[in-house]
Amino acid sequence: MGTTWSVHAYAKASPGALETLVGAALNQVIAEMSTWERGSIISRFNDAAPGSVHDLPPDFLRVLSESLRLADLSDGAFDPTCGALVDLWGFGPPGPSTAIPAPEVLAQARATQGWKRLALEGHRLIQPGGLRLDFSGIAKGFAVDKVAATLAAAGATSFLVEIGGELKGLGVKPEGTPWLVDLESPPDDASPPERLLLALHGMAVATSGDYRRFRLEGGRRIAHTLDPRTGLPLGEDAPAAVSVVHTSCMTADGLATALGVLGLQDGMAFAAAHEIAARFVMRHGDGFTEHFSPALAAMLD
Repeated sequence: MGTTWSVHAYAKASPGALETLVGAALNQVIAEMSTWERGSIISRFNDAAPGSVHDLPPDFLRVLSESLRLADLSDGAFDPTCGALVDLWGFGPPGPSTAIPAPEVLAQARATQGWKRLALEGHRLIQPGGLRLDFSGIAKGFAVDKVAATLAAAGATSFLVEIGGELKGLGVKPEGTPWLVDLESPPDDASPPERLLLALHGMAVATSGDYRRFRLEGGRRIAHTLDPRTGLPLGEDAPAAVSVVHTSCMTADGLATALGVLGLQDGMAFAAAHEIAARFVMRHGDGFTEHFSPALAAMLD
């Protein structure tokens, strides 16, 4: 996944045994959902002929189903079918690109996308032709959930799982203290947001930010997060970071991506309407401002 992972756990199983189980769980996610692996299920689907039918394993089906639900819920602010656009802007397996796509090339890539083009019949997915799935906005969160489930099945009653900044915790430490984590903030030197601690007990938190992967072109920040509705990277007025707290890290991951695309005003309205616990971090001059949805504000009271 191009990132790191860590697990803190209290369990009867040995650290070596737990590491083997976690590694196997993560390898399965990669084998199914990594576009960087030519032989993965997602890559084989992306390269498949129009009209081909693909039987999906349970994990892949779960992530795709949640992706389609969030796409529908957000009216396309989250869309798992943007793989061609991700590649075009230089954030996919073909490698970096320093060119700004020409309008006609961008239009061609956009013509291949659209979650409504997908035909999912039970566990079978039909390739409509040219559509390229990309789970980069949700698979990492799912991996956190999968590792957490793996630890629980191995008898761990208290743990904290972290993959690339996405976290999920369960239980308390032997001394009775909860797993306390910082909400992730942009690593700017100017004036970072105030430190905010959360206790994760059966909860997860995921953060989407334009500082994680980007490049500079002519002084302009080209963020890896794209707006599926335009095919363009998020603009300078987009949130520097959006964090979402949820019982499912997969859902939190997808929602954080969608809210970042929606922006502060529309994203806050969406979060309020759907009772999503979210924090928006906005650049303001040389510093930042923080904005909390009603659901997150209630958690912090």
